[in-house]
Amino acid sequence: MTNRRAILAGGAGLGILAFGGIGLTLMATRPAGDGPDPAEVLFDPDQPVLGNPEGDVTVAEFFDYQCPFCKRGHDALLEEVAADGGVRLIMKDWPIFGGASALAAQMVLGGHARGEYAAAQKALMATPARLTEDQVRAALTGAGLDPDALILSYRADRARWDGLMARNGAQAAALGLQGTPAFIIGRSIHAGALDRSRLRGAIAQARAAA
Repeated sequence: MTNRRAILAGGAGLGILAFGGIGLTLMATRPAGDGPDPAEVLFDPDQPVLGNPEGDVTVAEFFDYQCPFCKRGHDALLEEVAADGGVRLIMKDWPIFGGASALAAQMVLGGHARGEYAAAQKALMATPARLTEDQVRAALTGAGLDPDALILSYRADRARWDGLMARNGAQAAALGLQGTPAFIIGRSIHAGALDRSRLRGAIAQARAAA
């Protein structure tokens, strides 16, 4: 896990927690002061969705475009989601590493209305960990995308995207997340990177618990 690295619970370098202490049900009513409502975290109507939108398990990753561990695991994440076929994947932008991270998130979210969200995200997740704003633009250009058009698209719906990222940040804080990556899979929080085997196991556990 990058920055503010901490293990939230035991388990061979992997922190696993019950989601918010709210009865382990996604649609549970949230007791006052007991963390964010899982439905708000996992089913935010403004959040772009990858994988199977009707999937029976939701995988949510809090990530940053400058997080090396997020990037190293991204291809494996997409491959497992594609192989499974029943996973609803959401990538929750949490730009904690400064201006280049924020710009990257803005441009990728701006690609949603243009049908370029997945392509823009793929291009930036394939870059080296640390980025300048010029490198963000260059990576998108290299993937055949227009950075200026992406940022204009973001600005056209800025309230939506800024609101989404603000909620992501507030949820991360309320969940006690210490850095990126952090996953919510079904009903559990997994702090830190997941290899494909652990990811597959967590998805299976989420199905079994549903």
